[in-house]
Amino acid sequence: MSVIVKICGLKESEPLEAALSGGADMVGFVFFEKSPRHVALEQARRLSAQARGQAEKVALVVDADDARIGAIVEALAPDWLQLHGSESPERTAHLRKVFGRPILKALGVSEKADLVRAAAYEKIADRLLFDAKPPKDAALPGGNGLAFDWALLSDYAAASANRNWMLSGGLDPQNVAEAIRVTGAPGVDVSSGVERAPGEKSVEKILAFIAAARAAA
Repeated sequence: MSVIVKICGLKESEPLEAALSGGADMVGFVFFEKSPRHVALEQARRLSAQARGQAEKVALVVDADDARIGAIVEALAPDWLQLHGSESPERTAHLRKVFGRPILKALGVSEKADLVRAAAYEKIADRLLFDAKPPKDAALPGGNGLAFDWALLSDYAAASANRNWMLSGGLDPQNVAEAIRVTGAPGVDVSSGVERAPGEKSVEKILAFIAAARAAA
């Protein structure tokens, strides 16, 4: 079994290089001004050039309009668009058509009922990302370092024919192997779990996370 590994929230050259040299399959860049991981467009251009040809680049947006996404696509030249807001299935389909990029749609999970929503996106998004549902007073839709009950995804994996999904939320180098074991996740995504402080990535933690995920697979 191989596992897709995504390192998200990168905004500096050195951590990005660690993700690339460590063998991450996907590298994510956040375009959401409220996030400590937000990158400006000029910054995105530099990071895009550094990552080109080494990993798939993912542009994370939160309920952004077409004009904003267009500017991001021009700057980053992403391989994927990650929709991490309340984008409907119709909006998801629209963005996939307009920008011609595969879509990674994030869905917040805290209980079994939340996974029912997945069915509406399975044939529209190219891949789903199951993340911990943020607290009601949270400023960020993700990257909060929270986990959810992984057994819920074990049930989903057993009941669904969909294998195009990833696990996120509260993962770190110490627990990613167990998360893969419990859920059978085909992919894992980490952001705050490889940081020293919000928005400050740790090279050592990035490398340790990738190694742990690979060993588990």
